[in-house]
Amino acid sequence: MSTTRAVIAAMPRRQRGLGLAGRIDTNPFAWLAPAVLLLAAFYLYPIIDVFRLSLTNATLLSAEERYTLDTLYAMLGNAALGDILLTTFVFCAASVIGQQAVGFGIALVVVRGERRRLPGMTVIRTIVLIAWVIPGIANGLIWQMLFSEAPFGAVNSVLRLMHVAPVAWLSDPATAMISAIISNVWRGTAFSMIVFYAALKGIDPTLYEAANVDGANAWQKFRFVTLPMMRSAILVNSILITIQTLNTFDAIISLTGGGPGRATEVLSLFTYNTVFRNYDLAGGSMLSVLMLAISLALALFYAAFLPRWEDRT
Repeated sequence: MSTTRAVIAAMPRRQRGLGLAGRIDTNPFAWLAPAVLLLAAFYLYPIIDVFRLSLTNATLLSAEERYTLDTLYAMLGNAALGDILLTTFVFCAASVIGQQAVGFGIALVVVRGERRRLPGMTVIRTIVLIAWVIPGIANGLIWQMLFSEAPFGAVNSVLRLMHVAPVAWLSDPATAMISAIISNVWRGTAFSMIVFYAALKGIDPTLYEAANVDGANAWQKFRFVTLPMMRSAILVNSILITIQTLNTFDAIISLTGGGPGRATEVLSLFTYNTVFRNYDLAGGSMLSVLMLAISLALALFYAAFLPRWEDRT
């Protein structure tokens, strides 16, 4: 036995064959291949197929398709596309700012409450998380009942008690967009709160102690300590919730259906309607490619402001 061990020890490392660990060290790609193939099958192939379909005239009503650029010209020449992109921009910008602001505020309250050992902080976190786990369709239906202009509408009922005229939350194009934004912010705030809560907990308390020694007030500590330390979290959270908001259509379709008119029809809902109402598979694929391009452009824009590694050291 000792002779065998001596022979193995004298062999080069690559020839020892040290079981599973040795094989992984010598050829890690063989073990990564199943994961790569699985990701390619479920993520890469659908993306490639969407690009392919966008260059055809495919529909849901016919199996015949041919490659053409007519779909591209038809989508780019659609008179409604400009208004839909503007609606999408307003919806996304307001939703992202609202989710960041409200989520940051709740995270600050919870963190400071925990530091002072105030009761009820767990209850606050739980209440906020409840909105996050509600499906988008259910979220839209809940807010549709709250914003209903019928006598049982909760929001207008409260306004009547305050002797304020009821508001046409869902039938007025101007207020319908506000209603959709409020609904989306209410649901998406929990994600921002979780990200900011984790980032706030990771800030070194000695930084605030040093600021107290320097005589900084609450605003100065927030501006010169909290915000700089939260920069990466804010930018990463912006990327995630921007992409999530761009793909939001379930809450809108159950809340307003994209109306009145097209006042709340965002790009994701327009894509859905193109495929499943107009049966235009090629047009929906082209719009999906457009959404992907917008998401990548915004992600690269946000990433440009992320601190570099050399800035952190």
